[in-house]
Amino acid sequence: MVQPETLSLAGRRVAFTTPQTGGAGGYGGRLGALLRQRGAHPVPVPTIAVRPHDPDRLRPFLLPGALDHFAALAFTSRTGISAFAGALPSAHHPLSDAADASSALPFTVAALGSDADLLDRAFLSRLCRDDGRVTLLVPEVPTPAGLVEALGRGSGRRVLCPVPEVVGLREPPVVPDFLAGLEAAGWVAVRAPAYTTCWAGPGCAEALVAPGAAAPDAVVFTSTAEVEGLLKGLDAAGWSWARLRARWPGVVVAAHGPVTADGARRLGVEVDIVSAR
Repeated sequence: MVQPETLSLAGRRVAFTTPQTGGAGGYGGRLGALLRQRGAHPVPVPTIAVRPHDPDRLRPFLLPGALDHFAALAFTSRTGISAFAGALPSAHHPLSDAADASSALPFTVAALGSDADLLDRAFLSRLCRDDGRVTLLVPEVPTPAGLVEALGRGSGRRVLCPVPEVVGLREPPVVPDFLAGLEAAGWVAVRAPAYTTCWAGPGCAEALVAPGAAAPDAVVFTSTAEVEGLLKGLDAAGWSWARLRARWPGVVVAAHGPVTADGARRLGVEVDIVSAR
């Protein structure tokens, strides 16, 4: 029997701007499933799109032994892990066995929270044949800043960071701040273009501005880029954020984490609720 507290959003229409990429296992699919578990009616309004790069963009980092010059591989998103996994070769390993490497340093693979579920045995075995050489790191605080802290001092070592290339939008500060944090901690951070984040297009706000659109009870943003994407979509439709709020003055605006909330406010979107992380 479903407990009453699990249906705390029963009957609520919750619009969310998360990209619908990666099927049920992607961020959008997972958020929609969580909302349904709480009894809500999810309304996907993806304002950005995530597109894979040509695997050749990552190939220089995946040649035999190419990762031997690195001490760590750090992922800040589930999409980055999926893109990297899709480019991993099956014929050879980019990280040599400890016995074969000229300097058999420990190698760390790091990811945030449940994203680390994708770093399973199949992934790690394609990275390196030697199970004992690779250590999996999941920081207690699942944020890029928490990841920097968990990695510790770099002491001049190199860390590979598969991150998005942002096209047609201002790059949110998350990745630049992450890379800067690594550099400040003594790491040599190497940026690898894993996938593209771009605007979803001029029709992305249609579900909110259409004449017959039902009023949402809440709008949820999970990244600053999504906020900018929605504002561009509203502008393309001849609307503005102020006009949308005037149409539905009771709508609650929620942001996933303080970084997204701060980014929304910088873009002129006031936030009512901020998740802890």
